[in-house]
Amino acid sequence: MRAWWTGTAAELIASAPEMIVQRLALRLVETHPLNRDTQVRAWREQIAMLRTALDGLPGTSRVLLEYPLLRLGRRIDAVILTGHAILVLEFKVGATSIGPADRMQADDYALDLFDFHAMSRSHPIVPIVVASAARRPIAEWPLLLHAVMPVLEANSATLPQLLQHITDHVPRDKRLDIDAWEAAAYRPVPTIIEAARMLFGRHGVTEIAAARADVGNLTRTTTAIMRAIEDARRSLHHIVLFVTGIPGAGKTLCGLNAVFGLHQGGVAFLTGNLPLVHVMREALARDAKTQGRSRRQAEQETESAIQPLIGFLRDNLERSTPSHEHVIVFDEAQRAWDADFGRRKFGHAESEAGLFLDIMRRHQDWAVIVALVGGGQEINTGEAGLAEWGRALLARPDWHVQAAPGVLGASDPRQCLFATASPALSLDPELHLHVSVRSIRSAAAASWVEALLTGDSEQAHAIATEASGMPFTLTRSLPEMRAALRRRARGSRRAGLVCSAGARRLIPEGLWPDFPHLDRDAVANWFLNHWPPDVRASDALELPVTQFACQGLELDFVGLAWGNDLIRRHDAWVPQVFRGTAWQEPRVETRIAYAINTYRVLLTRARYETVIWVPCGDAADGTRNPAEFDAIAEFLLDCGAVPLENAPAEPIVKPAEALLL
Repeated sequence: MRAWWTGTAAELIASAPEMIVQRLALRLVETHPLNRDTQVRAWREQIAMLRTALDGLPGTSRVLLEYPLLRLGRRIDAVILTGHAILVLEFKVGATSIGPADRMQADDYALDLFDFHAMSRSHPIVPIVVASAARRPIAEWPLLLHAVMPVLEANSATLPQLLQHITDHVPRDKRLDIDAWEAAAYRPVPTIIEAARMLFGRHGVTEIAAARADVGNLTRTTTAIMRAIEDARRSLHHIVLFVTGIPGAGKTLCGLNAVFGLHQGGVAFLTGNLPLVHVMREALARDAKTQGRSRRQAEQETESAIQPLIGFLRDNLERSTPSHEHVIVFDEAQRAWDADFGRRKFGHAESEAGLFLDIMRRHQDWAVIVALVGGGQEINTGEAGLAEWGRALLARPDWHVQAAPGVLGASDPRQCLFATASPALSLDPELHLHVSVRSIRSAAAASWVEALLTGDSEQAHAIATEASGMPFTLTRSLPEMRAALRRRARGSRRAGLVCSAGARRLIPEGLWPDFPHLDRDAVANWFLNHWPPDVRASDALELPVTQFACQGLELDFVGLAWGNDLIRRHDAWVPQVFRGTAWQEPRVETRIAYAINTYRVLLTRARYETVIWVPCGDAADGTRNPAEFDAIAEFLLDCGAVPLENAPAEPIVKPAEALLL
């Protein structure tokens, strides 16, 4: 990432201000449709303030103006690199006061550098808001520590004093290599919603791919998908690709790349996850409105590009003509339902996999199905797994099949595409994603969750030890969990509560496990709105979403309320179903798997940290046995979860190796 203007403090002071403004204005014209006079006037005042504030400080400090942050879609007004600290300045020219939104903006910039810039974790990062006309007296500035400081405030008169204060008090134990910092990689990890916004805007495909080229084979997988689509078009083939990966490895991002990266119609992202459809469509529509585009036009485009599976199926089931789409991306393909469900739902004795293969086969020339497959994500009755696709394909030998080798060796028969290799199958290792990009603070989080849910505490503890800790903390107090989430969710980072829909006895604790996940407005408000003031937003920490609402989506910080629908008994996980006034143990193997998968979904929603709350129970209530909750908490601690009271409020962690190589 290159700033629009960069130079030493001495060069900035020596340069004619108008020459710098002209350089910035040229970049503005190159990247934006209008050159706004207000922006040019603001730059003139900012440069004047910087020239005054930097006079007398070391001339070797580096000044970067308009430093772009891909993930946030914004630019930092100024970054000052001293010999030992990184200063992030957000100017509010003409402002007489500093509001919460201003502080949040500066905080976001600093946190973004800390998380995603390869050389920013070892030095203090100081966010500063400068309201040029503010009249309030200067505040007491804290001594500088490592990591991201609280936001500091200044006006045009106090800015020189603040910069001198920072220079005098910054720790000098490690010198900042300014040239290396400016040349270092900036590798953001966008959320699914952020990625969709960038891709929908037709300006982020290359940048996202380049930003995550260091993680596993995300870029290579995207390239393999695009190559297969072009091969089908050129050779007139019908191809189905199975893209596999661990939770949070970027399968949805690869699928969105295919949809928005083709720059043409005839391609759609299909998902049975209605909350994901609602949130992505609403986010893109809101984004279009803020950019001055027609909300209705954006809604029409997104309704075509992002579709519910059931809606697509109903539109095409009874017709004999080909669909408009030559390429469909089938999200969470392992959740496709079996023939019994198809008979009950649609009156067709065919599995969902078979129906989609037949619909896309109506194209006489070519068609592609990109099937995104996540392991251990089946949470509903009738979800048949990868094996159902194998059975459907064996009955339709004219389809070409491409997949990673793991589709043949899965220990769970439902996740094995073919019992033996099919002649139609071509194996491609690049179609498997094995590194999580969701968990920013530990690439081993998914492996830890897997060991936890298989009941292997020794392996989980070993994973946590090798990774120097996991981003999972444990508390027995609901108020403490809420307080911890509020402390951690700085800037615009989102926190929220999640729980299992089966955790029915969380109700006495004040949590209702019945989120209306099919309600478009409820889901969009929870994931996209902000508290304060909107009490419907996730940040209000009032209403938990269940696995049905959060699967496929994510939060920065998650508060997981662990119910006693999944308990420890005889050194094993035992699911329970609440019926009437008592808990019952399901005997059907698939229901047991669904219960464990539910907690796999809930444990892998956080990008930064999951705070797990295990209630204490009530000895007077037979449905909330304290001993059951105690056993859950004890096992989580044995696996390496850290007691919340022993965890720092703002943990400073080593970056995951995969993120900063």
